Amino acid sequence: MAEQKTVTEQKVVNGVNVSMIEDTVNAIKDDNEIAKCKFHISNRWIDGGHNQSTIKSFYGAKKENPHDKPFFLDADEPPLLAGGDFGANPVEHLLNALAGCLTTTMVYHAAIRGIKLEEVESELEGDIDLRGFLGLTNEVRNGYQNIRVNFKVKTDAENLERLKALSKLSPVFDVASHGTNIDITMERK
Repeated sequence: MAEQKTVTEQKVVNGVNVSMIEDTVNAIKDDNEIAKCKFHISNRWIDGGHNQSTIKSFYGAKKENPHDKPFFLDADEPPLLAGGDFGANPVEHLLNALAGCLTTTMVYHAAIRGIKLEEVESELEGDIDLRGFLGLTNEVRNGYQNIRVNFKVKTDAENLERLKALSKLSPVFDVASHGTNIDITMERK
């Protein structure tokens, strides 16, 4: 990306290095290929509903970028759904991904626009009818029918509607609200 500025030259708003984002935006304007990213994980079944994903790197800025350390995310089901409760269940992970992406997107875009934030909290809740997942009916979706997100933001009142609109620039919001094509392949190990 662009050349690093010294700490004294960097503009930081809401804990976000706005100078670095501006440099990245300018680099992307000069070379659109920099903007193309691929995120990937590997997942391994452990037992029952328990499985674990490992995240080591991502592709961006025309190269593979390792994380400082691998991240491990466990998924399972609660005992009520025949699981061992070794991790959040996958639909809870989806709510976490949505909350994280909405928040990060809103904070970054607010910082770029000079909107000061003192605190941001959110609560998410989604409705699922298990009859779809269990294959008992085709009349209900397998996944969430509705998700509600409630933000509590400590900022000037005139910023709220603008922040709501900025949060909707979130990639995870886009996937969850508009859907994305998912190709599944299967091979024998």
